Amino acid sequence: RHMWQRRDFYIAMHIIIMKFGPAKSQAPQHMEGHKAWLDEGVASGVFHCVGSLDVGGGFILAHGEQTEALKERVAADPFVQHNVVVVEMHHVDVNRTSPELGFLKA
Repeated sequence: RHMWQRRDFYIAMHIIIMKFGPAKSQAPQHMEGHKAWLDEGVASGVFHCVGSLDVGGGFILAHGEQTEALKERVAADPFVQHNVVVVEMHHVDVNRTSPELGFLKA
């Protein structure tokens, strides 16, 4: 890859998995802030799909921000700040999509 294509410098698709952390019991206290954070991510066009996982926790499909900026965005989530969730963030090299999701190809 060229330097501008390194994961740090180009806009790629990411999946973000949020699993409950050590302060799971504090989720109700921070729920409104977490929902507002999700709403802002969707409104800004960075979060394209947000949902709950069948095993508990949540999932976000993100695209439209460089990796470092996305990491900063995730760190601003009240659930992350208060250890309600532990985050896994993965870069995805998209190879094939339906026509509607072609914008996800990096």
